[in-house]
Amino acid sequence: MQLSKDLVEQIHAIITTARDRAIRSVDSERVLMYWQIGKVIFEEEQGGNDRAEYGKFLIKSISDIFQPQLGFGFSVRQLERYRQFYRIFPIASALRTQLSWTHYKLMLSLENNDKRDFYIAESSKNNWTARQLERQINSQLFERLLMSNDVHSVLAVARKEKLPADAKEIIKDPMVLEFLGLKREAAYYEKDLETAIITHLQDFILEMGNGFSFVARQKRIHIDGDEFSIDLVFYNRLLQCFVLIDIKTNKLTHQDIGQMQMYVNYYDRIEKQEFENPTIGILLCADKNDAVVKFTLPEKNSNVLASKYQLYLPSSQQLINEVKQEIRKLNEKEKK
Repeated sequence: MQLSKDLVEQIHAIITTARDRAIRSVDSERVLMYWQIGKVIFEEEQGGNDRAEYGKFLIKSISDIFQPQLGFGFSVRQLERYRQFYRIFPIASALRTQLSWTHYKLMLSLENNDKRDFYIAESSKNNWTARQLERQINSQLFERLLMSNDVHSVLAVARKEKLPADAKEIIKDPMVLEFLGLKREAAYYEKDLETAIITHLQDFILEMGNGFSFVARQKRIHIDGDEFSIDLVFYNRLLQCFVLIDIKTNKLTHQDIGQMQMYVNYYDRIEKQEFENPTIGILLCADKNDAVVKFTLPEKNSNVLASKYQLYLPSSQQLINEVKQEIRKLNEKEKK
């Protein structure tokens, strides 16, 4: 006799689920333990006359006692982290059980409260691993979303307090594609970039934002005898619409924008169901002229977007410069 495949898979699923729960339980208890240690240190430190000196003495003394017995987790640096952990998150019940100590340790380095709240909400909502969270922080996700939105809107979407009403609330500009492993100096074709995206599809969807699922690659459409191919087609369940992506490895032209507008019109008139929202088109380009985009599209356009891609992680200074440039553009627009 032979066991059925379904039975084996069911038992395997039970074992996997139980192991995952056990790991999460251990992580949750570890987070709470570190928080409690931080609380004890902080409260004891506040009782000292010279808090700064007493704090140093206190942490060093605790480390000297416990590190030989329990290892690196009780080094001076780690104990300082536990104290900082309690100071930043003073309410134990507010700690997210989905997040491990590695998640929280990454967020301790974030000085901005809004930024920290955003990454906590996004990590919990999307079940980001610590590695995914680190990548999003390093790619300046929060700052990139702020380029086309205000802080309150970004936080509200992250916390599920509202659904995104506009594609710009979840689609980033620029998109950072360092995970593709392509060298920015190298010459390559649009097909190369498309193939790399498909190879790293999970990472690309994570970079695009919430609610995306892959539909098709090189989607062929026929218009009055002529055949066209859309590089990538996705669907976004939050926006309830198709999202079309055309890749341009050169500077964006008005012909590229016009072609994407045609693709969007086709999907709206042929593919879209009545209950779905208008299709969104994204031109993923190496470079763009905002003025060309502005004057090629209708004045109140919200369905065709141009997003630059970068094949490397931006530095903080680069992001600061980008944000300043966007603020300058907004100020000039308001003056008009």
